[in-house]
Amino acid sequence: MAIPVPAQTRTSATPLHSFNTASAEDAVHALLTCLHSAPWAHRLAAHRPYPDLPALLAAADEAAYDLAFGDLAEALATETLPALPEDTYAAAGTALRAAHAAYESRFGHVFVICLDGIPAGERLDHVLTAIRSRLANDPEDERVVTAEELRHLAGQRLRRALGARGL
Repeated sequence: MAIPVPAQTRTSATPLHSFNTASAEDAVHALLTCLHSAPWAHRLAAHRPYPDLPALLAAADEAAYDLAFGDLAEALATETLPALPEDTYAAAGTALRAAHAAYESRFGHVFVICLDGIPAGERLDHVLTAIRSRLANDPEDERVVTAEELRHLAGQRLRRALGARGL
């Protein structure tokens, strides 16, 4: 009596599997789109494979905590201002551009903030409140806040890149 053998089905690789098995160069390139810091990207790529997304995110956090001042400057050089909602009033846009200009003048780099979890209708107010508050920081305190925001942005971008927005 023959035992039926189920047909083998090919499943497509998960984004994490593809990341884990990519060449080092491709992995670093992908990571640089999440946070433009060569030391951060090389460190994460070198420690592959990751068993799951939480392990990768934990490693990304740890690597971000170890960024030196120059590494932060490298990452900040490619960051852009948060986009304004399409229905932003001209006066609000002007206020936000003025706040950004004041911030850049004070700290020498673009203002970064992670808006993950902030409803779209509240983002403009959230950004304006945050930038005005952070303008009062001394440069060292703001460097710490900026590094934390970059860390959050990198995690958000990694989740998005691997199709796991909800984690």
